[in-house]
Amino acid sequence: MKQRVLPSAVAALMLAGAAVLAAGPEQAVTFSADERAAILAHGPWPPPRHPDPSNRVSGNRDAISLGRRLFFDTRLSLDGRQSCATCHDPATAFADGKPRGIGRALVDRNAIALANLGLNRWFGWAGAADSLWAQSIHPIVDVKELGLTAEQLRDRLAAAPAIAAAYTHLFQAAVAHDAAERVLVNAAKALAAFQETIVTGRTPFDDFRDALERSDTRSMAHYPRPAQRGLAIFVGKGNCTACHFGPNFTSGEFEDVGVPHFAEQGRVDAGRHGGIAALRASPFNLLSPYSDNADKAAGVPTRHVEQQHRNWGEFRVPSLRNVARTAPYMHNGSLATLQDVVRHYSELNEERLHGHAGRRLLRPLRLTPQEAADLVAFLETLSGEISFGP
Repeated sequence: MKQRVLPSAVAALMLAGAAVLAAGPEQAVTFSADERAAILAHGPWPPPRHPDPSNRVSGNRDAISLGRRLFFDTRLSLDGRQSCATCHDPATAFADGKPRGIGRALVDRNAIALANLGLNRWFGWAGAADSLWAQSIHPIVDVKELGLTAEQLRDRLAAAPAIAAAYTHLFQAAVAHDAAERVLVNAAKALAAFQETIVTGRTPFDDFRDALERSDTRSMAHYPRPAQRGLAIFVGKGNCTACHFGPNFTSGEFEDVGVPHFAEQGRVDAGRHGGIAALRASPFNLLSPYSDNADKAAGVPTRHVEQQHRNWGEFRVPSLRNVARTAPYMHNGSLATLQDVVRHYSELNEERLHGHAGRRLLRPLRLTPQEAADLVAFLETLSGEISFGP
């Protein structure tokens, strides 16, 4: 059975919009032809879903069931106290609400909210994985997260009769006798099959976007005026669509946005620069024998991606879907609220940005207090119901 989580913030927002309309008409927000095209490019939602060609059990119902079981199972951690859900809790939009994740120890980065992952090309804040199943391996073996070796994982799965039986049924091999690294990969592929089902539903913005496409002014009027003004800033003065575009509100790539990238005093988080090195060196990337994409076509981007100096300090451009529910923000969780994020871009310190000034996308937005509030109001309309299965 699919499970759904309905954020109360959406209901509150719609009530607020109704209150605005009831209080009397405000000046209508109009969009230019270019702004209208930019708005329509953020849909339709939801997009079609496709299985991952590198994961032969992607979309398989039995794999989804096994992956769900593993996702919530504390046997995947060395001390038996943590699971994937420790840092990716359905109750907090599959994030954890903390600045930086805490597994067996404090990690360097914020726990990315898990949703709509089937739309990604790269995974993690630095893109150190090129598939969801490869990304799912990392927390299992990382000593600061779950901290198991491949051999320990195999032994624990073999000692759990229901899991061992499900593994044998799905992968046609007895887990106790399978190679430890193969068990690690197969478990990660089942985890990926489950995580692919975590998707966000339609939002107030999607309803407005579709009404705009139909030129349905009556339906458009239900979208709060502050959100409409904020949307105009998002696609206009803010130039936010330079990085947050398409139905999932992200380029899927990496940018330096002026957030300090020291993991701790005296130690730099290399960001995308280190992520590319890790990706190319990984025995589990899409060029490896573990990829089920026989012609390795899915691994072409991995073959050609190269480190560049500008990659220092670059981190993932996150999707803005459900952004109101996934605080705190940035790769290190250093900004506590959406208001803080908008203020950061409004008052951006350009001296913190790498790269040639002539090629930079970012400039301080210099928003007025009303513009900042409207932009936040728009961002709050990007949250909707989360579903996951089976």
